[in-house]
Amino acid sequence: MPADERFFVDANVLLYSVDVSVRIKRGQARRWLAALWETGAGRLSWQVLQEFYVNAERKAGLANPAARRLGETFAQWQPVEMSLGVMQRGWHWTDKAQVHFWDGLILAAAERAGCSWLLTEDLQPGQRFGLLTVISPFQRGPEEFGLSSKVASN
Repeated sequence: MPADERFFVDANVLLYSVDVSVRIKRGQARRWLAALWETGAGRLSWQVLQEFYVNAERKAGLANPAARRLGETFAQWQPVEMSLGVMQRGWHWTDKAQVHFWDGLILAAAERAGCSWLLTEDLQPGQRFGLLTVISPFQRGPEEFGLSSKVASN
């Protein structure tokens, strides 16, 4: 993997990393996040952080203060700001690829962040959007992309 390759992380991956009710997905999400922290290859957007925060307590049972701390921690990943350009590119993907608007914004933000890979379970693995390729973090591991983590998968 080239040293400058980046991975855009969708909110579902962040949520699974804290959701104790889905042990296997939790372990896989944590492995990915640990590898991205260690390599500095993780990116996300403010949209992702907002979605994570709103759903962390409601869906994953995370206490509000912990969700806020994690949001602040993940903000170190240089979140992509919402702008007219990002929204217009999101519309492009909505029209061209027939994805939902919110997914179009994720694609646009991933492009803006210079990512080659999008970690999500919301789109089809292997699907390409320009230079961006979708990866299911629950079907492939970080080691397949030259990333490693010292974190156990549980």
